[in-house]
Amino acid sequence: MKLLVTEIRLHLREWPLLFFTIGLPLGLLVVLGLSIPFFTEAGAGGERYVDAQWPSMMVLLALLTLACSVLPATLSTYREQGVLRRMSTTPVGPGRMLGVQLLINLGIGAVTTTLLIVAGTVVFGSAPPRQLAWFVLVFLLGTAALLAMGLVIASLAPNAKVAPGIGSAVMFPLMFLAGMWVPRDVMPDVLRTISDYSVAGPFAAALRDTWAGHPPQVLHLVVVTAGLVVFGGLAVRLFRWE
Repeated sequence: MKLLVTEIRLHLREWPLLFFTIGLPLGLLVVLGLSIPFFTEAGAGGERYVDAQWPSMMVLLALLTLACSVLPATLSTYREQGVLRRMSTTPVGPGRMLGVQLLINLGIGAVTTTLLIVAGTVVFGSAPPRQLAWFVLVFLLGTAALLAMGLVIASLAPNAKVAPGIGSAVMFPLMFLAGMWVPRDVMPDVLRTISDYSVAGPFAAALRDTWAGHPPQVLHLVVVTAGLVVFGGLAVRLFRWE
């Protein structure tokens, strides 16, 4: 608990990064939702873009920022400064530091997601996720898979300066494959197939489905779970304390 409290304080000191991680998705949700008429126009079945599709994209943006930028940079800095090596000589051990970092990033992601749900309800009158139990399961599973990916990035980064660059090189293609700029429904068949197995694509689709009131597709759950297993295994094998 002392380690958790200390790390929370350190994260709060980096308030510009924290504000960016939480504020950017919220700002994009509200500003683009209010300024682009298409976002609030009812489509097929009466669903608007701000009801499920756009909020789920903003949740994904927040989680990818945490997984590809915040987590790798923090752990790479600690390893470069010798924090993890020194902790390995104490009863605390570096593994607890790793667990605390994962817990804090999960908490930030949960707070951001809650704020996005509240903002959508207050500003646009959107309903909260209609399949709440499925939504929570998908959120936890997908967040764990993305954070495991972040651990792999932290493992491969030679130092703290390179980690954000590697994270960005991973983050932006995943955002594209998830449908951030081009909806998955209008992607060419080859690109959609790649998206279906990109972890971020199935994760975003499952978030959107559960938000709109539909259970997630089995394929999406399988791919996200497989991503967690694969990247989690790679993180265990590749992660370096020194």
